[in-house]
Amino acid sequence: MSTRLLLVSDTHIPGRARRLPDALRAAADAADLIVHAGDWVSAAVLDELERHGEVVGVYGNNDGDDLRDRLPEIARREVEGLRMAVIHETGDARRREMRMDAAFPATDLLVFGHSHIPWDTVTPGGLRLLNPGSPTDRRRQPRHTMMTAVVDDGRLRDVELVAL
Repeated sequence: MSTRLLLVSDTHIPGRARRLPDALRAAADAADLIVHAGDWVSAAVLDELERHGEVVGVYGNNDGDDLRDRLPEIARREVEGLRMAVIHETGDARRREMRMDAAFPATDLLVFGHSHIPWDTVTPGGLRLLNPGSPTDRRRQPRHTMMTAVVDDGRLRDVELVAL
């Protein structure tokens, strides 16, 4: 058995876009689990993604009390034996791998956001760090982005950065 993931962060709706991109909506329909690493801005985005499927998410620094009442700062979930955590912000990119190894010792995958900059690395301790970027606010990046991946028998595979 395998689980298809959609990884997204920093939607910033309605500030950066009026609605989720159509490609993201289609990917949400195709996913078994939608993972959002915060900065939704509007609870309507959470409501919409929940209509597409199961959501694991956290609040970000731009999210108000409505989202903070519904979401944790850190979410943890085991998916097919893979130990996943989700957080909005991990701090400066310098030494991120070492800090996250220390902060998430019993974790296989950490999904994070905040920077709007896609990130895919593995720490010295074997923790996979993924930031899907933003589907609505590319900042200094060439494209809006999200990620897809598959979890199969405790292993993360087929990680893809999807340009929108």
